[in-house]
Parts: sequence; C-alpha cells; structure tokens
Amino acid sequence: MTSERYLDYGGRPDRLSGGARRIPIDTPAGTFEVWTKRVGNNPDLQLLLLHGGPGATHEYFEAADSYLPAAGVEYYYYDQLGSGRSDRPDEPLLWDLERFVDEVEQVRRALGLDRESLVVLGHSWGGILAIEYALAHQDHLRGLVISNMMASAPAYTAYAHDVLMPAMDQAVLAEILGFEQRGETDDPRYMALLFEHYYTEHTIRMPVASWPDPVARGLGNINPKIYVPMQGPSEMGMSAEASLARWDRVDDLHRIQVPTLVIGAEHDTMDPAHMAMMAGRLPDGRYLHCPQGSHLAMYDDQETYFGGLVAFLRELANG
Repeated sequence: MTSERYLDYGGRPDRLSGGARRIPIDTPAGTFEVWTKRVGNNPDLQLLLLHGGPGATHEYFEAADSYLPAAGVEYYYYDQLGSGRSDRPDEPLLWDLERFVDEVEQVRRALGLDRESLVVLGHSWGGILAIEYALAHQDHLRGLVISNMMASAPAYTAYAHDVLMPAMDQAVLAEILGFEQRGETDDPRYMALLFEHYYTEHTIRMPVASWPDPVARGLGNINPKIYVPMQGPSEMGMSAEASLARWDRVDDLHRIQVPTLVIGAEHDTMDPAHMAMMAGRLPDGRYLHCPQGSHLAMYDDQETYFGGLVAFLRELANG
C-alpha cells in the first residue's frame, strides 16, 4: 500500500505514514488486511502489542508513547482483524482463537520480527492470544508479557462471580444481571450502571468523564460482532455460550520456556493471586503487581506498570 491511501476509520481519514503499514492476512474466508504501526527504531528490542477485547483496538496502548521511546524500545501497534483500522469482514467463522494465533504469526513474518529481538505483550484477551502464540511459536520469541489476564477463563468467571460481584451494591448488581438475562445489554441504563459500579472500580479507576482519550477511543470502538461470540455480552466473567468460556492453559504454562513477565493489579477484573501463581508455574516467570491499578493498570498505576515493563525489557536486552 502506498502512503497516499486513506482509511475510513471512525469518520476521520487516516493517512498511512510514519511507520504505518497494512499487512495482507490469509484466512479461510479470503485475504484481508490488518493495520500496524512501528514506533521507534531498535532492532535489538522489538515489542509487538496485542490488544484486548476481543474486538477492541490498539488505541488504549498509546500510554506507551510516554515511556517506551525514552527507554529505547521499538514497538508495534496492531489492530487485529475486525478491529480498528484493519479490515472488518462480516465473517463469523474468522472469530476463532486458532485463526487469531495464525494471524499473529503472519504479522510477525511480514514485519520481519524474530527471536533475537521479539517480545510479545498481550493485554486482557490479548493475553490469551499471547499465551496461545507462545505455546505454538515460542521459537520466535525473545520474551513474553502476559498483562492483566488469567490463564483460565473458568477461573476468571469464578473470580467475578465469587469475589467481585458480592462486593457490589446488590440492588445494582440485580439490575445489571436482569438486563443481561433479558438480552438488553444495549440499553443505555445497563451501560451506565456498568460504568459507574464496575468499570470505574475494576477496569480503570478514574471517573468516566476523566478517562484518557486513548481509553475512550480504544474501548469505545469495540466490535461487538467479535466480542459477544467470544467473550459474551458482559465483562463480569464470560458467558457460558462464549467460545472462550472453557479456555484453560494453567497446566500448560510449564511449556513456555522463554522469559515471561506476568502483570496483575490489586483492583483488576482478574484475580491477582492467580496471576502471581502463573508466574510461579512458568519456568522463567516473574510477577509484577500494580497495587493501585485495575484492569488498565497502564493508566491507573502507570509508574509501576511501565517501570516494571521497561525493567523486564532491559533485562532481556542485556541478557
């Protein structure tokens, strides 16, 4: 693609320039393109960012711009197929974990990244994707970062139901669950309750009106055609019918041999004790705890998050 190409994204044109690149991805439904953007230039330390959702965008990772360039890290923003600036095919068969893993591998090859320098960081759903990618392709990795994601979807759902929900205002919780049971999760009242009573406690601990612009954009552009079938309509655990509902890799963590940083947070939607356990099961794992943070600890415990991430990356570069 030439730098003159414009993309229709959120009603505003976006010129492909400044390190941006569209990569063709072969899928069972044909060839589509995903958007990537390189920031920085350090062939010895390259970080590929896998965003959450499923179906969110790279945008909430933009907090990295305040930390990683100064640390000498070359990093890649990447909108997964169906998300953000990437193509959005209306093909339900594509929203499959194994296919997403293959997509990441095609992106890695196209960008020319390999084990001498490549670290993959997956946040939330991206953490599931990062674990699966490492299990299939760790021979291409220098290191791995699993950020704010447990290694078991059933354990994640149990934590939401057994720990987080009982701590909520029970009348509010009953109203939220009522909307979900009736399939009315597009009701503005449902979203208002979630934002006030769950997101500001466990997703990002800031009043909604003061959410950083990258967060508002990244979460506001989630593609529900991916999110709902894979995760379910709610963030309070996964729905039983979601395709990821039974995903569990706890017993396979020992197979990931590359140095791995697991990041968790005190107020996360994910159980920090579980994430600390994951680090212990990884042969070369370590755990970074963000005591003031939630699911987006890269914003509400930023110094801890990026301080620990940069220290890990420097350790790999110097190792």
